[in-house]
Amino acid sequence: MLLRSLLLFFLALPVAVAQDYTKKPGVAGNITSVGSDTLGNLMTFWAEEFKRIYPHVTFQIQASGSSTAPAALTEGTANIGPMSRQLKESEIAYFSKTHGYQPTVLIVAVDAIALFVDLHNPVQGLNLQQIDSIFSSTRYCGGPEPLRFWHQAGLDGEWQGKRIKLFSRNSVSGTYGLFKEKALCQGDFLKTVNEQPGSASVVQSVAYSDGALGYAGFGYKTAGVRALPVAREGLNYVAPTMENIASGEYPLSRFLYIVVNKQPDQPLPLLVREFLRFILSSQGQDLVSRDGFIPIPKRLKGQQLRMIEQ
Repeated sequence: MLLRSLLLFFLALPVAVAQDYTKKPGVAGNITSVGSDTLGNLMTFWAEEFKRIYPHVTFQIQASGSSTAPAALTEGTANIGPMSRQLKESEIAYFSKTHGYQPTVLIVAVDAIALFVDLHNPVQGLNLQQIDSIFSSTRYCGGPEPLRFWHQAGLDGEWQGKRIKLFSRNSVSGTYGLFKEKALCQGDFLKTVNEQPGSASVVQSVAYSDGALGYAGFGYKTAGVRALPVAREGLNYVAPTMENIASGEYPLSRFLYIVVNKQPDQPLPLLVREFLRFILSSQGQDLVSRDGFIPIPKRLKGQQLRMIEQ
């Protein structure tokens, strides 16, 4: 509920007409990014455009899952940590014990977790209780029975008796963790769920598997799949459109983050600071839209910039 409240507050504000990025002298060196697969493509787009401005900057991008970001930042093997979920208390504690202060967390985009089926699947939508009953072994969200076949979700004809084949992100993924929290009420996944190393492979598997259902970042939608409307309860389905995600009405909306190691009352290293300023500029936020995500609103962008400049 806290995340949804934040989404509703910030996303109700007008979207910024972001300022253009202005080149600064002396920017060179290497940026190492370790973290979210969901942000993997966007990190690559940001890096390519930033290198056009600063040819002497190099990037190493490892999109191995959000859970790899905090450790890499804490241990100094990365200076950028993309994450598709909030930091866990244990991750903050580990960082704080090592450095004596907390990591700095910046909101850089808005996204949603989408439920994908193949184009031939006629299911109208699913509510969160049904989703939990399909994916979990625990049904902590209150579903009366397991849902293992498509006819249990209201389909008939050729779908009668057709098993729901499930695809999921792996456990190091922020998408996995957030889906577990919001759609499974922190329950356990079925052991028959097919875990995939990335969102793109989830979507591809759904597109080519009869009777498949999978979840991934909305930005990974392709022509071979359909993103299902989702209801918090009953049949009040909300389609995962840009407008519904931006308003917070879509139940599985989320912020996307970049975490950095910034000492209190000390400026960030020039290279890291300028890369983050670029991400929050009009050029950087245009790339957010181009990759299928939603730019952050004006007031929220101003808050992130102030955190960078402190």
